[in-house]
Amino acid sequence: MPLLHLAILALIQGITEFLPVSSSGHLAALPYLLDWPDQGLAIDVAVHAGTLLAVLVYLRADIRTMVTGARDAALGRPGRGQRLILLIALASVPVIVAGFLVSRFAGDMLRSVETIAWSTVLFGILLGIADRSGAQDRRGDDLTWRDAVLIGLAQVLALVPGTSRSGITMTAGRFLGLARPDAARFSLLLGIPAVGGAAALTALDLYRTGDAALGLDALIAAALAFAAALLAIHLMMAWLRRAGFVPFVVYRVVLGLLLLGWVYA
Repeated sequence: MPLLHLAILALIQGITEFLPVSSSGHLAALPYLLDWPDQGLAIDVAVHAGTLLAVLVYLRADIRTMVTGARDAALGRPGRGQRLILLIALASVPVIVAGFLVSRFAGDMLRSVETIAWSTVLFGILLGIADRSGAQDRRGDDLTWRDAVLIGLAQVLALVPGTSRSGITMTAGRFLGLARPDAARFSLLLGIPAVGGAAALTALDLYRTGDAALGLDALIAAALAFAAALLAIHLMMAWLRRAGFVPFVVYRVVLGLLLLGWVYA
């Protein structure tokens, strides 16, 4: 793959994976718009691995808390980390079940530019509504089991390209009254099993093809995706500590309308 194509794909994946703008929508639309060939499974594995590493680095304090919680659970001691692990697990179950069913029975039926465009616009507007609705000052420690289930059910909608896994989970968090940074942080935590699972499934497909070796292109893609994702997460969280989701909403609506104009023209 040409280095320019590789760099663009990796940077788009890294920047958009954890922002509420839909990485799958961008990556699905790009080959249509630029007439590029599919990047292949090895690059898919690499960019997912790069973004996964980025969120693990950013959330390293939460990761330590969960590791400590798992250790305490093994020793029969209570701990905050155990509750966090259970919340993430509970919120991840719906998308795991739905993802299996979609991959088995629906395949790529929804991966059209038209679907991506409409999802980008409509779920972007929904994010804006959630961000403006009522007093929202609950903290992450206030999350209940019910909240985790509701956010997990919302995450299922991300199986429609253009919805944005990060966007829909942040939207659900805002509707449930979470403060902006806390809604984003829980969304990032949910991204660990989601992105890790996607990378594992893609790696399994790659292994089944008999071409499991990752070359220089994949290493470059992973490094670029890691750097872009880590920077994007830092900038997003810094922004959300002092402002709202309006820039993301505007970007989604403009992008979606441009895609719709391209489709219907």
